[in-house]
Amino acid sequence: MTTLTHRHTRTETDRATGTLRAGSALMALAGLAFIGYAVIFFIRNFTDSFLELGIGRAQVDVGKTQIRAFSPELYDYISHLHIAVSGFIAATGLAVAALAWFGVRHGHLWAWVTAVAAPVLGLAVALPAHYPFHFDTIGHLGLIYLATAVFIVGALLSLKPLLTARKTDSTRPTGT
Repeated sequence: MTTLTHRHTRTETDRATGTLRAGSALMALAGLAFIGYAVIFFIRNFTDSFLELGIGRAQVDVGKTQIRAFSPELYDYISHLHIAVSGFIAATGLAVAALAWFGVRHGHLWAWVTAVAAPVLGLAVALPAHYPFHFDTIGHLGLIYLATAVFIVGALLSLKPLLTARKTDSTRPTGT
């Protein structure tokens, strides 16, 4: 009877470990996807398109040349914002990927909370401004939506094993 219980516990532990690893891998993958989006964002700043991915004449009726001709200072200002935003997106992606891979995968709930909080804060601030100005095109936000969906699946997969391990650890007697 004891052996059967031990095998059952071992199987549950193996399953939880596999789920935790899969979830944290998806979270890390999404973090790398955020970096990829930031790189696209950064590169477009220096191309003829200038405007962000998925933003075209339907959303902004002028392009790089017209903005520069109207006001070189405004063009420089917009360019610096593109560069800065791409840096913050990439930094968030790096933090998420590292926290997921080196923290969540090893069972650290604090890493999960931090890895979830960082993109949630960024998206909570950035996304609402897209809708009233009709910058919510699938071409513009589609990659972020996809990366976020992958991230959410990973975060949900990894949460239960983290909480279960925490509950198990808190019920164990402390040693001397």
